[in-house]
Amino acid sequence: MSQILDFSGQCVIVTGGGKGIGRGITERFLELGADVVICGRSELEELPSAGGRQADFVRTDVRNTEDVDALVQYAVDTYGRLDVLVNNAGGSPMVDAATVSPRFTASIIDLNLTSALNVSQAANRVMQAQEGGGTIVNIASVSGTRPSPGTAAYGAAKAGLLNVTRSLAVEWAPKVRVNAVTAGLIRTEQSHLHYGDEAGIQRVSETIPLGRMGTPTDIANACVFFASELGAYVSGSDVVLHGGGEKPAFLDAAKGD
Repeated sequence: MSQILDFSGQCVIVTGGGKGIGRGITERFLELGADVVICGRSELEELPSAGGRQADFVRTDVRNTEDVDALVQYAVDTYGRLDVLVNNAGGSPMVDAATVSPRFTASIIDLNLTSALNVSQAANRVMQAQEGGGTIVNIASVSGTRPSPGTAAYGAAKAGLLNVTRSLAVEWAPKVRVNAVTAGLIRTEQSHLHYGDEAGIQRVSETIPLGRMGTPTDIANACVFFASELGAYVSGSDVVLHGGGEKPAFLDAAKGD
């Protein structure tokens, strides 16, 4: 088993890999021996490290195709290949769909959907040309599979990302496998922006069947599975990590006061 999960000699790109879920994914691959290249629009005070290894950082706006090409080229020039791409960059603030500007909506879809497709395309060109091909993992969200009030454009983009995953898995087979991880409620350093203080986070956790919010490590472990030999026959799939889901509202409503 340890050999199956040994990523020594493999190069992994994690977009948005310096914080939150992305940082957890980066650290997990580093622990398993991979060379990891991360990107973001702003320099990091401290690069992710684990297992005596440290990630490389390339300043990149994933919405800019020239930046994307430079990111992939850096990985190839530095490590000679690209084995795994994790499309993690994304997100959205809460907004009112009735009044938000069309420009904002377009920017959210660009960040959460179009950029993932563009980075995948650049990675695929490398993976198709190298022995062993490669693996792409898209980080999706339950916002793309259920109503997403306050983040309608984000939810729509994540729904599109699941379709992109299934489509590319067909187009780019057999050399490149493409899968998705649909993340539920995940606790990161920015959880307070969505769930409030510790008491709020605890109340949210109590609505989840497994009794807690997910962690970046939970998402990272799924990415490792998809990228390893354990997932060698898995492509076009979506694993949903939401701790059992959200309890139907009618269960509490039926109890009354």
